[in-house]
Amino acid sequence: MGEIRLTAMEFYAYHGCYREEQLIGNYFSVDLMMETDMEKASKSDDLNDALNYAEVYELVKGEMSIASHLLEYLCARILDKIFDCFPQLYRAEIRISKLNPPVGGPVESVSVCQRRAR
Repeated sequence: MGEIRLTAMEFYAYHGCYREEQLIGNYFSVDLMMETDMEKASKSDDLNDALNYAEVYELVKGEMSIASHLLEYLCARILDKIFDCFPQLYRAEIRISKLNPPVGGPVESVSVCQRRAR
């Protein structure tokens, strides 16, 4: 068993409940940890035996391009998709951070984190 981490993936997207967020957009950072069996890939040195993290990135990128009101909903949607597409995935954790959120004062980011296991 091992972990694959995609850290600080950056996206400009249109997630939020406020109209301005949906029109103007904002910067987001996504961290994703995936736990998978790496034994076969460790011995074969063959990408076909591994969880292809380039494909995972493209999946996250696609989901980030679909506007959502809540980060909770977005996290769950991404987890649903990666568990559907990657049967070798045992466990995953995602953290989505909205940079400079509109909360009425200076805040670097607000984050939502969800975990799921098969």
